[in-house]
Amino acid sequence: MKACAIFFDKPVRYADGVLLQQRLAAARATSRIADVVLFLEHHPVVTLGARGRTDSMLVAPEELARRGIDFAIASRGGDATYHGPGQLIMYPILRLGSSEADAHGYLFNLEEVAIRTAADFGVTAFRRDGKNGAWAAQGKIAAIGFRLKRWITLHGMSFNVNPDLAGFGTIIPCGLQGEPVASLGSILGPGCPSLRDVRATMLRHFQQVLRRPLEVFDAGSPPHELRDLFVG
Repeated sequence: MKACAIFFDKPVRYADGVLLQQRLAAARATSRIADVVLFLEHHPVVTLGARGRTDSMLVAPEELARRGIDFAIASRGGDATYHGPGQLIMYPILRLGSSEADAHGYLFNLEEVAIRTAADFGVTAFRRDGKNGAWAAQGKIAAIGFRLKRWITLHGMSFNVNPDLAGFGTIIPCGLQGEPVASLGSILGPGCPSLRDVRATMLRHFQQVLRRPLEVFDAGSPPHELRDLFVG
């Protein structure tokens, strides 16, 4: 079995993405499969972390539904966030080794992937003390929230390529009042790269930072050992 990256070229409903992660994590926990990293977009959805604050929600779930935005309580850490087309989602399903079995180190590595990805497109991103994710001078460009269960990782990172940032107006993003949200599109304008180009760059940096070579597959043709997990 080889570790692999799975590319989705059509947006995925958040609930379907969670179900797939759960299946993959259960299989990874028993060593039935190797590490898997999902790269996808979601249909519009607001998610609230398991211990998130409902006062971070500026719009009730009923109004979100009227606007065509789903709502879900997530098992990850963190507060409220928004996902939608144009935002690159990376969900690593990894077994962390003994030398890396540390939540803070894993967070640092995901932030590093975001920072290096932004840099390749001419955007300087950085960490901020006491806050998860990656920031540009114009605002937060990548949000990170994950869960570790028996050192198997779930959830991961969202990176704003060129989403409709109006979706973030339905929440206080990550519970940070008054903090702006940015994207490569809002910073670079017409020079914004395609999501596919950003995906390829993020994959390369993930492999370097996490020290995991990954074989790439399309979601419609996953490797044999994963096919039954992608059904339904």
